[in-house]
Amino acid sequence: MESTDVAKAAIKMALSTRSEEAELKQVFRNMDVKVCAVDFGGNLVNSIEKIIERALVAAKREGVIKENVHVLEGALIGATREALSQVLQKAVGFNVGGKIGIARWGEHISVAMFFGVGFLSFNEVVIGLGHRSLPGNDY
Repeated sequence: MESTDVAKAAIKMALSTRSEEAELKQVFRNMDVKVCAVDFGGNLVNSIEKIIERALVAAKREGVIKENVHVLEGALIGATREALSQVLQKAVGFNVGGKIGIARWGEHISVAMFFGVGFLSFNEVVIGLGHRSLPGNDY
């Protein structure tokens, strides 16, 4: 498995429905890939800190990263911020609703965000992706 495969897993998690999410978790577990997903909605700019926090809590809760391991938390936050930076340009000042998908295998962790950006009765769709490398498999 390579970093591109981990990114694909994160994207699949971000695009999944609730029922698909449970199936994907099992598929990826069988491949030794740790995954999780969390929904999000609200004003993007006012909620950046909350989005990062939700991604971090979900990753810890689902065992994608270990609790209180600074290097893992930093890598996840960095990948989340990278994904956010890619969606900000299209979504700044608007409300968003969607899902954050996270995948980890070995030294690779990816965060994907899939959002619908609301403006009156029009919706734009945007996706962002961030990746970080981790030191070894000891974490």
